[in-house]
Amino acid sequence: MKTILKSVLLLFLLAFSLQSCEDQDDVESPAGLQVNDFVWKGLNQFYLWQADVPNLADDRFNNQEALNSFLRGYSKPEDLFQDLLNKPISKFPKGQAIDRFSWIVPDYSVLEQELQGTTKNSGVDFRLSYKPGSTTNLVGYVRYIIPNSDASTKEIKRGDLFTAVNGTQLTVSNYQGLLAADSFTLNMASYNGTDFVSNGKTVSLVKTTLNENPVFINKVIPLGSSKIGYLMYNGFYANYDTQLNAAFAELKSQGITDLILDLRYNGGGSIQTATRLASMITGQFTSKIFAKEKWNAKINEFYESEDPESLNNRFVDKIDGAAINSLNLSKIYIITTSGTASASELVINGLAPYISVIQVGETTVGKNVGSITLYDSPTFGKAKRNPNHKYAMQPLVLKIVNAADFGEYTDGLKPTVEQLEHFSNLGVLGDPSEPLLSVAISQITGSTAKKVQLDKGIALKNFTDSKAMTGIRDQMYIEKAPEGLLRALK
Repeated sequence: MKTILKSVLLLFLLAFSLQSCEDQDDVESPAGLQVNDFVWKGLNQFYLWQADVPNLADDRFNNQEALNSFLRGYSKPEDLFQDLLNKPISKFPKGQAIDRFSWIVPDYSVLEQELQGTTKNSGVDFRLSYKPGSTTNLVGYVRYIIPNSDASTKEIKRGDLFTAVNGTQLTVSNYQGLLAADSFTLNMASYNGTDFVSNGKTVSLVKTTLNENPVFINKVIPLGSSKIGYLMYNGFYANYDTQLNAAFAELKSQGITDLILDLRYNGGGSIQTATRLASMITGQFTSKIFAKEKWNAKINEFYESEDPESLNNRFVDKIDGAAINSLNLSKIYIITTSGTASASELVINGLAPYISVIQVGETTVGKNVGSITLYDSPTFGKAKRNPNHKYAMQPLVLKIVNAADFGEYTDGLKPTVEQLEHFSNLGVLGDPSEPLLSVAISQITGSTAKKVQLDKGIALKNFTDSKAMTGIRDQMYIEKAPEGLLRALK
């Protein structure tokens, strides 16, 4: 209902705020500028930092022709999009941009699938790090293999190392091109104590269309008087919320006393799903505020005057009419790494004012902002999309804070108990002896976990991972209303 109401309000807002644009539209945007026109107008309306980008100012162009003249300076919509994002500022090293997460795609059907966990994928989930002593060369290690993928039929497993693709060393400048191919061969490597060297093995992989169920492991670990639930959850994909609810039903039926939620490789996803997950963990806070949204001044002002409740995300007790299987916990243990982002961080931050959150592992990415999918249509929704192209944008449009108004964690959320995940001792996911899980269990049982020490001189610096490169791309996004509703409102 909140999603539907929000879309209704946005449509009224657009009808009002775009009136000024209509005054400029005596001169229509030429066919060759349609995508660029969509990019500018969509960002002008929704972009979180619209007021901070001079070329997105409401009074930047006197009329449509003046805007067209500006748009003609960009032959590629992607270049225009990048130039309109919030610029680097001096306090960030190496000109790092404030906005690290907005993106644009030439085919919205691919984007829609990615946000629901469907990707063209070899099935290898990996992390890339800098090789020791290098600022350009990379080494990768396998974090897990996606079931029913091409990789699941090959001789490759968690912990395997690779340094090259098709015989070419992976670097910061070529990794995207090498790993984007529909088929490629990984050149595997071994660690000799000081460096990563080729071991002569290769693994040829082919990408197929994969639907990844984010509920990767769901089990109960009985230890003494404790029955510890362990859920490894790898993506906030709304179309798997029923499966997530079923996983909690299973944990509930087994009478677990504690829950370890493993979000170490979860790059984020749906805000609605994050709210539902938090409601499954608890259950005693139904209708209380889980998180608050803060949009740009234009949209925020409209919401605050017309319906401030639309800015709130509240704990729920149902999913599409079906009861949520809540555990009513007052404490939770959450495993994180530097690959934990956006909606995962929202769950941690949103729960913090209500229950005790024990975070185990590494500092998270630090993404406290969310996006929305914009299409080239009169309302920027799916209805009446421009048939001449399939471009869509996923720009950042809101900042999110918890019920206590805290949301300043751009440097990441620091763990309560630190334990680095190390490539040389990854362990088996779900096994109580796996390093991060072992530390989390020790927090419950009071036992002493063996801290994993890094090999001398080989603390790898993280570069990126497979989820940040494709799919949800460390995103946190809001859902769109049903197409039928948008058509009815027009």
